Amino acid sequence: MRAHTRSARNRAVVLAAVASLGAGLLAGCADDGGDDDGSSSGGGKTTITLGLFGTQGFKEAGLYKEYEKLNPNIKIQENVVERNENYYPALVNHLTTNSGLQDVQAIEVGNIAEVVSTNADKLVDMSKVAGVDKSKWVDWKWQQATTKDGQTIGLGTDIGPMAICYRKDLFQQAGLPADREAVGQLWAGDWNKLVAAGETYKKKAPAGTTFMDSPGGLLNAIVSSEKDKYYDASGEVIYKTNPAIKNAFDLTAKAAKEGLVGAQTQFQPAWDTTIAKSKFAAIACPPWMLGYLKGKSSPDSAGKWDVAAAPKSGNWGGTFLAVPKNGKHVKEAEKLITWLTAPEQQAKLFAVQGSFPSSTAAYDLPQVTGAKNTMTGDAPIGKIFAEAAKAIPTQVIGPKDQIIQQGLTDNGVILVTKGKSAKEAWETATKTIDNNLEK
Repeated sequence: MRAHTRSARNRAVVLAAVASLGAGLLAGCADDGGDDDGSSSGGGKTTITLGLFGTQGFKEAGLYKEYEKLNPNIKIQENVVERNENYYPALVNHLTTNSGLQDVQAIEVGNIAEVVSTNADKLVDMSKVAGVDKSKWVDWKWQQATTKDGQTIGLGTDIGPMAICYRKDLFQQAGLPADREAVGQLWAGDWNKLVAAGETYKKKAPAGTTFMDSPGGLLNAIVSSEKDKYYDASGEVIYKTNPAIKNAFDLTAKAAKEGLVGAQTQFQPAWDTTIAKSKFAAIACPPWMLGYLKGKSSPDSAGKWDVAAAPKSGNWGGTFLAVPKNGKHVKEAEKLITWLTAPEQQAKLFAVQGSFPSSTAAYDLPQVTGAKNTMTGDAPIGKIFAEAAKAIPTQVIGPKDQIIQQGLTDNGVILVTKGKSAKEAWETATKTIDNNLEK
């Protein structure tokens, strides 16, 4: 989830617009109230605590209950901070001080590189844990949580293969095709063609609608498909000099200036309203976005959406589960996250929550191949996202990716919808980002 953002998924990073729980929750739940021997006071069971952000979906998919049934001496307790922006700073503080950590801690993909480079010594090397098989994960996902000397500090839960979700009825009303193969061909291989399709949409757009939901969503989608983003392989920040980023920004700014995208920031109440009122026809759509659309849409939107291939494959979102070395129940936590991230559980999570597996071994399981979603009717979403996942480029993930991404969207391209030029928006974004990187 991401997203997230999960930063948008979970996460999205990611998911709700209200961050009222606060970071203190993370600190307050490390002690499960058990006795000194590690057992809780309730019937001698061991309570494993998980620190999570957003809606990871394990509880919703029934995985905790299933694990507790398989392991009668275990009780699972999750403690959730709604937004990763509040969760992660508290996690960094607890890792830095090596105190206040829960038995399992979630780490969003936008933060994993920083944790790998600064706090790997505080976390268990999961590559050495019984039952963990590196070959079950997408290669690049495994590497994102792995240090230069080969220590893997977290097991991947989900990834966010990119697609474009679109309203069939609104496309038809605007004179565009509704068949997903034909829609994908409109923009195959080129994000410029996607914007061009938006220009066609605008000519006959149903009243009060835009082609896409937001400038931030479009920018994130384009950037997600680039091999080189914000950092180079040596760890240097390159976002200002990387032509792929500037081109993505300028193309998004063009779409914003032409009124092809809504003037909203994603995952904020005003954006939620545009979903509820069907104010846009298309959205950059990793699998977890379908769950968000379902949660915010009016009931009559069910079945009106479909999913087409994006111009280029990319990834947006994804989470890892890590085990702090100083947790109260390290061995039990290792066993739990090994089970939670096994292909079978990842497939169940996708079927219920829309979190797409980071395990390639899950792609052929019936919960994935036969997956359907209320919003997209009979669309074979498991097969569509699996194909997208296979073509995701291996990207360099930097320690401050989340700061850069949020600066480009929330302090950058959104400004074009408010009358700023692309040049002014870029200058504001880069100034904001550089100031935050110096902190």
